[in-house]
Amino acid sequence: MYRAEEMWGTVISVDVRDRIDPAVVDECYAFFTLVDELFSTWRDDSEIMRIGRGELHVWDASPEVREVLALCDGVRLASGGAFDVTAGARAVVEPRPGLAPLDPSGLVKGWAVERAGAFLAHAGARCFSVNAGGDVLTHGDPGGGWRVGIQHPWTRDRVAAVLCVTDAAVATSGRYERGDHVFDPHTGRPVEGLVSVTVVGPDLAIADGYATAVMVLGERDGMGWLAGRAGFEGMAITDGHTVITTTGFDRYRLS
Repeated sequence: MYRAEEMWGTVISVDVRDRIDPAVVDECYAFFTLVDELFSTWRDDSEIMRIGRGELHVWDASPEVREVLALCDGVRLASGGAFDVTAGARAVVEPRPGLAPLDPSGLVKGWAVERAGAFLAHAGARCFSVNAGGDVLTHGDPGGGWRVGIQHPWTRDRVAAVLCVTDAAVATSGRYERGDHVFDPHTGRPVEGLVSVTVVGPDLAIADGYATAVMVLGERDGMGWLAGRAGFEGMAITDGHTVITTTGFDRYRLS
């Protein structure tokens, strides 16, 4: 069963190689809709925007919002503050749609895909992938692993690398699609130096947050920090078109 829909400003696809009730996939997309309602920084009525404006206390927010913000705080601590959902409040740029004082976008997409994967597994699916605009969760082996293409930052019809993964998560943070949307929490300025970072690991929410943290930390400090995160490997592409990888990344790479 394969299904793809435009959501969150991207395309979310669900590819299940087992026979399962189609209603489970419906449940996944219903959940993706809820995620947009709770976390979108493009709609004034989302809970995350209401919290950012001081209209809703975190304690009174939905369990999903509290869970995501707790995960974000964990990545903030692990990264020494490089990942910070409040960075938008200090952004040194002109106000614009989507820019919010509280923005967990650097982790929530991976978290939502992980949750959808849990729905599928609970329903009996043993072999599936969920892909939300380059954040990919894989489970089981369709035969030779799942192929995951990493978007080329400058050439839209090419990939920068092809990975082969099984029971793994792949998250990519980049400046090539949404422009300068990742900000250094310490300076308030858009990050420079790295144009994209891809992280492979066992948990997509954490991989998503780590990819953003590496973007902020930069080529040397970021990749050095990632190399010390057990179970996670990464690839970064610099503004100067140089590719940098952690020691264990090549075991996933086909090309």
